[in-house]
Amino acid sequence: MLKNLFSLLFFPMLVGLCGVAAAQSEDMSSPDGLIKTVTQQVLNQIKNDKEIQAGDMARITELVNEKILPYSDFTRTTRLAMGRNWNSATPQQQQQIVEQFKLLLIRTYSGALAQARDKQIEYQPFHSSPADTDVVVRSAIVNNGSPLELDYRLYKTPQGWRVYDISVLGAWLIQVYQQQFADQIAQHGVDGLLNFLTQRNQQLSTGQ
Repeated sequence: MLKNLFSLLFFPMLVGLCGVAAAQSEDMSSPDGLIKTVTQQVLNQIKNDKEIQAGDMARITELVNEKILPYSDFTRTTRLAMGRNWNSATPQQQQQIVEQFKLLLIRTYSGALAQARDKQIEYQPFHSSPADTDVVVRSAIVNNGSPLELDYRLYKTPQGWRVYDISVLGAWLIQVYQQQFADQIAQHGVDGLLNFLTQRNQQLSTGQ
């Protein structure tokens, strides 16, 4: 069940950031401009990198770190997924959980990057006011004529807009993981959650 939720949410996350953009580069100071511009930059790199197309994990991780993570806030994503349990973790545990969670998502669906060039993204008109600090950019993946609703939640930081949550068909990534994280912590504590993520990453790294 968990892997199905991973597939539903993270695959479109990568496709949305790597699929065919509906427009050329725009002003990255706006939320929708940021999404469209990063999309095109990542797509261009995929087209010119045979190692990424072949599913090379090191190159995919490098691409995500260079092109996607600077405009994402995985710490915020992880903190919200952990809820009140975040404050019971030490700073070191928090950092380790963020890194293991990020790595788990990348490893689980790294193949999405190689397939992303076959998809097309259509963006809905974006509306916001200058005072907004938390917004949603709505789009859809068009596959064989059937649109798949894909939304991004961003918040405003001193460094610009950052993505911290993704929704597919109304299911938000953070909400999906909240119960999973809460169950692990309730049964085994914060270290239990960290061990769960670490072990899963070790399994994926050996092809299990």
